[in-house]
Amino acid sequence: MEYSDLRSWIDRVDKMGELRVVDGASWQEDIGHASEMLVHTLGAPAVLFDNIPGYPAGHRLLVNANATRSRLALTLGLPTDIERRPLMDEFLRLTESNRSQDLKVLQDAPIFENVSRGDDVNLYEFPTPQWHPGDGGRYIGTGCGIVQRARGSEWVNMGTYRVMIHDEKNVGVYISPGKHGKVIRDEYFSRGEPCPIAIVCGMDPLIFAAATLEVPFGISEYQWCGAIRGEQFEVVHLPLTGLPVPASSEIVLEGFIYPDKMAPEGPFGEWTGYYGALQPAEPVMTVEAMYWRNNPIMLGVPPNKPPAYDPYLYREYLRSAIMLRELRGTGIPGITDVQCFAEGGTRLFNAIAIEQKYAGHARQTLHAAASVASAGYFGRIVVVVDDDIDVTDINDVLWAIFTRMDPERSIDIIKRALSSPLDPAIPPTDKRYNSRLLIDATKPFEWKDKFATPIGPDAKTKAETRKRWGYLLTGAEAPDVAH
Repeated sequence: MEYSDLRSWIDRVDKMGELRVVDGASWQEDIGHASEMLVHTLGAPAVLFDNIPGYPAGHRLLVNANATRSRLALTLGLPTDIERRPLMDEFLRLTESNRSQDLKVLQDAPIFENVSRGDDVNLYEFPTPQWHPGDGGRYIGTGCGIVQRARGSEWVNMGTYRVMIHDEKNVGVYISPGKHGKVIRDEYFSRGEPCPIAIVCGMDPLIFAAATLEVPFGISEYQWCGAIRGEQFEVVHLPLTGLPVPASSEIVLEGFIYPDKMAPEGPFGEWTGYYGALQPAEPVMTVEAMYWRNNPIMLGVPPNKPPAYDPYLYREYLRSAIMLRELRGTGIPGITDVQCFAEGGTRLFNAIAIEQKYAGHARQTLHAAASVASAGYFGRIVVVVDDDIDVTDINDVLWAIFTRMDPERSIDIIKRALSSPLDPAIPPTDKRYNSRLLIDATKPFEWKDKFATPIGPDAKTKAETRKRWGYLLTGAEAPDVAH
């Protein structure tokens, strides 16, 4: 790996020419507006905000970190010019379960350079922005990782959930149903016990990526990162809860949430492109201790309307790779590619390409793809296409739907599937369930050899054409290649 923490990752991105530093942007409006612009512009740089009015120089905020393939490749320790499918294949190789690593516990780390406890805690120490105009408060938890230990277990989970500042010492913690963090929390709450948590608000982009993906239940995101790095992940234990946090953390909040300590939380601009409604009662954490490095860097990852939002842009690769592995693990043959489209927040619109081998193959794949772990939460539309379709090209997938799908023959609906309070398409009175639309956009198996012959190249030829002739689209010089 070419970095060891967020700071060395930033240095490397700067050398790549993909970092911009901005001085003087306000937390009230400027940072939120600029962040929205960045994520809605493909290829935009990572931006480090410094000298934020009202805060000391050096209290910084990084946005748009993993939003390009080159920066994601850096995060994963891969060549920064790697292409899509090799990146996915390498990611799957690096995260095979037999590569997982034990943790390396350190006795000290820079996170303890500054400590405040009890009455000295002041959450406004850090330049948390007002990310969206309609947010119910300032959200310190966007690019964060919430650390919890399963009750009666050694399993430590880190998940990215939203954290709103109520006042100088209290934050609201919202976790959607079905998430590992809520399962762990409810185990404590069902017994009337407090749940210890730590909120990491600045970390290197690899552990953040882990916190935003469906790492399997019972496997720590720390082990997952250790597998990618090929070495033990370094942690330190916090004094009050004993929870392990990354030794390279920039800012950490420590405390407990209680089953009987609740307050309204939200609204918040969410990944669907709508404000998540005000939640009438969500757990409140009184921050008992804060730890931060000198000149701390907060990681900001504010949700925005699809297809733009830092995690959408990297999860198109990583969640697609995870779903590909899960589908192949079912034993269904002929699955050649998967794309979880950023246009659907990498959850709402997923396409799978198959080489049809038998009658019913497409339907079998459709139902499996709607049910695997990476697609179980808040899905919407699943499409299966033939392997001559480029699943990375949404227009090619739509063309397959428009020309190979017949509504009477090609559509199934799954009812009462796992939804979310964030789902804008179902009534606010009951957000537990939604439905899934399954579309078979393959050539009908029984007469596929007689199906009309398509014009234009297949996915492989398209990719080769882009390599050879792509310079025509960018204005670059023609490559010196013998033809």
